[in-house]
Amino acid sequence: MTPLDLIHGLHWADLPHQVWARAEMALLDLIGIAAGGHGTRLSRIIRDHAAEHFGGSAPMLFDSRRASPPGVALAGGMMIDSLDGHDGYNPAKGHIGCPLFPAALTLAQRQGVSGEEFLATIVMGYEFGARAAEAQHGSVPEFHTSGSWGAVTAAAAAARLLKLNHETTRHALGIAEYHGPRSQMMRCIDYPTMVKDGSGWGSMAGVSAALLAERGFTGAPAVTVEDAPEFWADLGDRWAILQQYFKPYPVCRWAHAPVEAVLALRRAHNLPPERVERIEVETFHESVRLAMNDPRLSDEAQYSTSFPAALAMVHGEIRPEHLADDALDDPEVRPLSQSMVLRESDFANAEFPLRRFARVTLVLRDGTELQSDWTTPRWDHTDPPSAAELRAKYHDLADPVLGKSRADAIEDALSGLAKTGLAPLTDQLFAPIS
Repeated sequence: MTPLDLIHGLHWADLPHQVWARAEMALLDLIGIAAGGHGTRLSRIIRDHAAEHFGGSAPMLFDSRRASPPGVALAGGMMIDSLDGHDGYNPAKGHIGCPLFPAALTLAQRQGVSGEEFLATIVMGYEFGARAAEAQHGSVPEFHTSGSWGAVTAAAAAARLLKLNHETTRHALGIAEYHGPRSQMMRCIDYPTMVKDGSGWGSMAGVSAALLAERGFTGAPAVTVEDAPEFWADLGDRWAILQQYFKPYPVCRWAHAPVEAVLALRRAHNLPPERVERIEVETFHESVRLAMNDPRLSDEAQYSTSFPAALAMVHGEIRPEHLADDALDDPEVRPLSQSMVLRESDFANAEFPLRRFARVTLVLRDGTELQSDWTTPRWDHTDPPSAAELRAKYHDLADPVLGKSRADAIEDALSGLAKTGLAPLTDQLFAPIS
């Protein structure tokens, strides 16, 4: 199977049942994160921007206003990215669903496709995006944001939904790769701001690329698709959608192993936070680079290792409200974050990116030192969350924002999507939040 065969030849009925189930859960998780991120300042700014500067008639996610399909994709991707709790793929060091979902959603609604076709496009996108990401990481030296290969993934989904022929699809992929945001991920790690993971920009670029190709605009061949055959050889044999991780906490995945290690020690020793003088963390280089120990903005708190680990020690959990506004001045959390010691580990570096390890030492006020085992994040693809756990996460995020009845309606629409069609879902997703 070639990448173009995957884009246009994948059929819902031919997929394994576990892939069906995972597609539904991935969509539910992304929608929950979008609802949770709707009220962020980033989301408000980008939706205003799309409505004011991307004129068009396409409905926007959780908004009463309209924009062009590229504008809708931009706003949706950045809304999801504004609360860093969406799924990801270890080999890519990034995310597939975030740029894929809003691009597919706006064009599926525009084209009036069936529920099965929309679901098949989502599965195709995860399969395509995983390999495009690995090919890009394997062929270029710079560590780019998810938006870079997310643009090519969004273009693949758009090309399928627009029913472009193979040659026009090649141009769409080439335009998207050329114009996709090849932004430097570690710049955002060192200086966390609203630019985040570039996913919304990638989604916008991918939709624009397909619409341009449809009109006859040409693009150079996509290197990651056409000049890297070794990354595409297992198409049809490996289902990458089953190899995504999910996040129990809305912070960068690189902080999750230290968080889990802190929580394990907290539970094992029944420790109140006031007994802890200092937290010391051994982990991989990229996690140590998440060095924002005194965040003043939500984006800084989400792209930090020390602040989430301190939150875990104080609260025993990490919730969106812990990462915003006055919570950033928590008098118990802040000193623990500021005093945290982060060290690189050769062992953890060697295992990254396929596995993310951390070991934590809690230094107590009486001088006692408690050390964790080497710890990995929860909900990795090797030990995924149950459907019940993901549904609970969804409702925890969506119910306070959407209301229980609307959140239930979205969940029901997703469960019946293959049979009842797209309208029951889009009726809910494209209505404003009151």
